[in-house]
Amino acid sequence: MVTRLEQLKREFLEHLEIEKGSSLKTIENYDRYLIRFFNFTKIKEPSEITDANVREFRLYLNRQSTGNNRATGETLKKKTQNYYLIGLRTFLKYLARHKIESLPAERIELAKIPERSLDLITSVELERLLKAPLGDDVKTLRDRAILQLLFSTGLRVSELCSLTRDVNFSSGEFSIRGKGSKVRVVFVSDEAQTAIKEYLKKRKDMDDALFVKIDDEKRKNKKEGLARRSIERIVKYYAIKAGISKKVSPHTLRHCFATDLLSNGADIRSVQMMLGHANIATTQIYTHITDKQLKDIHKKFHSK
Repeated sequence: MVTRLEQLKREFLEHLEIEKGSSLKTIENYDRYLIRFFNFTKIKEPSEITDANVREFRLYLNRQSTGNNRATGETLKKKTQNYYLIGLRTFLKYLARHKIESLPAERIELAKIPERSLDLITSVELERLLKAPLGDDVKTLRDRAILQLLFSTGLRVSELCSLTRDVNFSSGEFSIRGKGSKVRVVFVSDEAQTAIKEYLKKRKDMDDALFVKIDDEKRKNKKEGLARRSIERIVKYYAIKAGISKKVSPHTLRHCFATDLLSNGADIRSVQMMLGHANIATTQIYTHITDKQLKDIHKKFHSK
């Protein structure tokens, strides 16, 4: 028998899908967060959500070790714990809007997390990475295009995977639908345009996806675009080939894109729009790159 709380959860998730336009992945995550909270607390009614059982749930999350961390004794990261709390808080806000008695959402405070550190590589390492794919075979040309496009546009890896051959790169810009189904314009450098053009010229298949598996990568079917993990492996492979010992991922190139813009004088609002960040606070993690510039200014003008 479906409880009232489960019914409200279903309506909340439908609200996210229909009214809020949330992605299916976001809805799946919120569903998982709430199910875990309901199963832990054994509650059946929204009025049974209290400060006490939320606190107990937080303690439970804080003491959980993940599959990868059992050997080291590390527990669930604070950032991951906060995802559960954000899911619950969003659900409580939904209940309040529908005048359903429950715990006020503002009673749930998120855990403080350390300032985010960025996976950055130097400009010299970046140049070596972009030049690492050597050759004119279709696979190498594809990989070069991927690296150039990631750095040129600052695309998320999921956005890159969604691209099709219908995109017109010759204009130097195109629209992409990112997180929260928000559409933004991204700009393509001359280097990236050239790399994509050379890659597509070598393509013999009729697949719709822009980046596909090549024959020697054991494609299961003829219409198989590269998945996130494949893109990550490609970037990692060329980072190692370029002699970069740091961890390098597609998101590293997104970081490089943002820091390159800021260090060359771009304003933070413009960078926010190009990255597709809903909140400028997310973009502000990149402002650390101006520290050296500030140091130079301090040295030049202080105590003169």
